[in-house]
Amino acid sequence: MNLDTFFRADRIAVIGASREEGKVGNVVFKNFLEGFDKEVFPVNPNADEVLGYKCYKSVRDIPGKPELAIICIPAKFVPGAVIECGKKGIRHVIIISAGFKEVGNDRLEKDLFNALKKYDIKCIGPNCLGVYASRGHIDTLFLPKNRLKRPKAGVISFVSQSGASGSAILDLAAEEGFGFAKFISYGNAINVDESDLIEYLGNDADTKVICLYVEGVKDGRKFLETCKKVAAKKPVIAIKGGITDAGKKAALSHTGSLAGSAEVYFGAFKQAGVTIAHTLEEVFDYMKVFEKVQVRPKGRKIQVITNGGGFGILCSDAVAGLGLEMSEMSSAVKNSLKKKLPSIAAVGNPVDLLGDATTERYRLALDACIKDKNVDVIVAVVLSQTPLIEKEIITDVLEEFNNRKKKPIVTVTTGSEFSEKLKQEIEDSGLPCFRFPFNAVRAVKAYLEYYKKI
Repeated sequence: MNLDTFFRADRIAVIGASREEGKVGNVVFKNFLEGFDKEVFPVNPNADEVLGYKCYKSVRDIPGKPELAIICIPAKFVPGAVIECGKKGIRHVIIISAGFKEVGNDRLEKDLFNALKKYDIKCIGPNCLGVYASRGHIDTLFLPKNRLKRPKAGVISFVSQSGASGSAILDLAAEEGFGFAKFISYGNAINVDESDLIEYLGNDADTKVICLYVEGVKDGRKFLETCKKVAAKKPVIAIKGGITDAGKKAALSHTGSLAGSAEVYFGAFKQAGVTIAHTLEEVFDYMKVFEKVQVRPKGRKIQVITNGGGFGILCSDAVAGLGLEMSEMSSAVKNSLKKKLPSIAAVGNPVDLLGDATTERYRLALDACIKDKNVDVIVAVVLSQTPLIEKEIITDVLEEFNNRKKKPIVTVTTGSEFSEKLKQEIEDSGLPCFRFPFNAVRAVKAYLEYYKKI
């Protein structure tokens, strides 16, 4: 299914555009006036102009044919608006309006379905936030930018059945510095469902990583086959809502979805090669490692480098506890490194560079681990509280070895303001950086498991 128009349309009608500050139609219309080079047409039978733009009584009065209509009017008027779009020749609509099957109004949803079918109109929604496309300059999110920060352009695309959950994730992801290609809130999925969206993103050149929040799916077989096909090309990270009886009940009243058995979903995810996240924290950790790491791993052997013995131990515990393998450095590499480091430095796994570690010691350790064939992945802990760690220089060293693209490198730094600045600089240089050892190793495991499957 070709869904390009939803993300790249240049002529857009906003049905329900409003002059009233804060209303859905006001926010959505305003989004397209802020730096986007689009032709946007407000439609409202009760207004002559909206934000200085001529307002049309009906979509049929607009000169020429819009490619996309965004509908944000009371639910009972939506089928009629869709019929008007059909007569105008518009074949793509995003319906923000709620009040359909999610509140028990199955009859109205059926009327809407029939109107869409009659005119062969593809629809995202109803009961959704719609889409955000960073490169296509489409933003139908009706949450103001001072409340929902839009992320920078990037390679992650997020598909969310829940608008509220999706918007919170998007807001935090933007604050954390993640880059997004697309965000899609699809709500009731009346004729474009999660499988269609995943298939589209699987072929989308802007998308490297796909994330999915799902409560229930419309067609289980279609979903499984789509995920299996797409996950063979790029990682798909999924979190399932409604895994308990209480959650299932909430899902039914939320998007009208039958949440289904968690065991069945998790089994299907595994069969399809989907990376399962059990918490939102895991979603963020997995997004980070798949977004940043550019090297396909050759094995599961992990080497830890640290300037803090305790953090080295915590990394080792995480590796063992998560079923991964600590590497055993070759004798030749180990002996060579011992000659270059202080005699009291521990050269093994972890390599402990001590509390007075310098950037040069990290350079020596990283060089040794990159060359050692017994090491598949490097976890580098940089505790910036020690005074000889220089933020700019250590970042340059990490970036230098990461740019060689020989082995995956994941970093850990923990602390307050200085450490947070270091973390941001490391991530800006292209490496994933975690605050806690367990999160880093858990993300590494997800990365290794994905490449093991494909």
